[in-house]
Amino acid sequence: MSNVDAYVFDLYGTLVDYGSLRARFSGLVPDPDGFVASWRQKQLQYALTATMMERYLDFDTLTGLAFEYAAALHGLTYDASMRDGARDAWSALPAFADVPGALKGLRAHGYQTAVLSNGTPHAIAATLQAAGLTDSFDAALSVDVVRNYKPRRTVYALAVERFGLPAARIAFVSSNGWDATGAAEFGFHTIWCNRAGLPPETFGKAPARTIATLRELLDA
Repeated sequence: MSNVDAYVFDLYGTLVDYGSLRARFSGLVPDPDGFVASWRQKQLQYALTATMMERYLDFDTLTGLAFEYAAALHGLTYDASMRDGARDAWSALPAFADVPGALKGLRAHGYQTAVLSNGTPHAIAATLQAAGLTDSFDAALSVDVVRNYKPRRTVYALAVERFGLPAARIAFVSSNGWDATGAAEFGFHTIWCNRAGLPPETFGKAPARTIATLRELLDA
């Protein structure tokens, strides 16, 4: 893509598959898919709420609290060891099949790359290592630096500061519609990777492009 110099990626759901967590709860809850969906929804809700309240708790902590909520909702009996193990499993998620090739192709074309995530620095590093993606990025950026969560502008500004580029010269890629909208409002060239085939967001600025897999990034 001739009008950008760097690609910045969301992590969870964009590069790595948190849907794989359902296997941990097979036989423990009637609906493992529903459990993981509830967990993820509450995790994001807590992040947004913490930002609005100006009461920052790191993403690992929020993930644990969200697990407790989802467990209560779905009738899962757990102890501290199960809760902590489930929380830590977010740092061992597998990469989607399309990710390694797409990143390799972008870097072969000379683009700078980064991850920009709600995760803690330790969790981001562990997740990239577990997924075999550590060497695919020039930078791993965490919201911990600004103690706010996406879609706050201070979070997206971390990528501008890291690369020294105007927002319009950075392509931001996320599978989360609300994240893509927030990034577009910030001024990034935003690409929504709509893995789940969801309808577009009806609030905020639309992404510049919508794709189904990251392989399509190489077609630009």
